[in-house]
Amino acid sequence: MAATATLISVEEYLKTTADPDCEYVAGVVEERAVGEYDHATWQIILAAYFHAREKELGIVSRPELRVQTGAENFRVPDVTLLSRSAPREQIITHPPLAVFEILSPEDSMTRTLEKLADYERMGIGAIWVIEPKKRLYYRYREGQLTPGTVFELPGSTFSVALAEIAALVD
Repeated sequence: MAATATLISVEEYLKTTADPDCEYVAGVVEERAVGEYDHATWQIILAAYFHAREKELGIVSRPELRVQTGAENFRVPDVTLLSRSAPREQIITHPPLAVFEILSPEDSMTRTLEKLADYERMGIGAIWVIEPKKRLYYRYREGQLTPGTVFELPGSTFSVALAEIAALVD
């Protein structure tokens, strides 16, 4: 028998504290799969890679930042890239430039695709999924995951081969 989800209000969700932070989708608090070595390594490497280039690229790089993708949806991307000119918000309501999701073994395809669709509806310019064990990289666009090898920062000429970032993982 399936478990019944308990609905809570946005206000209640925003008062909750959990480590790691949970997501909130249409009244339901959803746990995020994190905590494994490969996931944590990729998360710190991505955040650090872009953090080191923040001034040069005019961005801000943050791990696990709440992003309000809709009136009743709050997601927590593994790494979020924001424009330095975007308003400073404690919870992001303006579309980030890019988000990265790093897969964990517990992540389901259905739930991941729902999350990516939320990002796309919000207007996020670059949505990436990383499969750390196999070093596979996917770009999400128009409802589709497509293998990719080069990250391009929206609104700029900057690009980087994901293999260059992956080399930092070793």
